[in-house]
Amino acid sequence: MKKLDKFNKKQLKKDLPDIRPGYTVRVHQKIKEGDKQRIQVFEGLVIARKHGLGINSTITVRKTSLGVGVERIFPIHAPFIEKIEVIKKGKVRRAKLYYIRKKSAKASRLREIKDNKTPQKSEPKKVEEKPKKETKTEDK
Repeated sequence: MKKLDKFNKKQLKKDLPDIRPGYTVRVHQKIKEGDKQRIQVFEGLVIARKHGLGINSTITVRKTSLGVGVERIFPIHAPFIEKIEVIKKGKVRRAKLYYIRKKSAKASRLREIKDNKTPQKSEPKKVEEKPKKETKTEDK
């Protein structure tokens, strides 16, 4: 099994983002048509992640296209997956979001996670202090 483990370790992709259920992702997939090759993009909600972190790990991505729900299962480390981008991070409390299949588009919206790691662009305004004018007070 050592040779098989070494081979599988070489095949793992190292530039993958952290992908969890509830995230909206954009998967770029290479498609071969005859002698031409193109990239097709599939954007949707990750409803499941299966088979761990190894070479066999997959994600199930769901989107609605023209009112019809479409699901695709992508092997994460497959050579035909060009790249995976995380668009939004949704906050969920389940590992498998199969209940989303029965929900309408509006009902299936998820609360978004805000990143604290990204620096805020707004800087505090610098306020210049003006010298105070002295006023004379009369003592009685």
